[in-house]
Amino acid sequence: MIPVTASFVLSDIDFIKKDCFKSNRKTEPNNLKNRPTYRGSGLIHKKTVGVIPAPDNKGVMLVMKRKKGQNRPAKMYNKVTFKKGWRSNLKGIANSVNGYRSDLKMAALRRASAIHMSQKRSSIVKKKRTPRPKTT
Repeated sequence: MIPVTASFVLSDIDFIKKDCFKSNRKTEPNNLKNRPTYRGSGLIHKKTVGVIPAPDNKGVMLVMKRKKGQNRPAKMYNKVTFKKGWRSNLKGIANSVNGYRSDLKMAALRRASAIHMSQKRSSIVKKKRTPRPKTT
């Protein structure tokens, strides 16, 4: 049974976006799957997980809601930046989320992987061609 407060938050119009395929997307913070569900909501639960790009676009930042300080917005979130090698970043995110909310582990890893792919430079390098000498 979903609590009454959850039903109000899930139907909140401020966070819902509709795309061309008529599917609803939630843009609230710490909603890893962007779906309007109770389990994935980042506003209802006391424990939430979010993965965002690092401020300098080199790595990812894991955002977890603290148990203490729920009524203090400035101290409500614990943020950890991962900038090491990519496999160790994923391993660190998996270890952190697994003990905290294990049902969101795969969603957090997928979001982190998508952020990594967007930050990756393209592997195709265009060669500079020298102009041909003019013959007259």
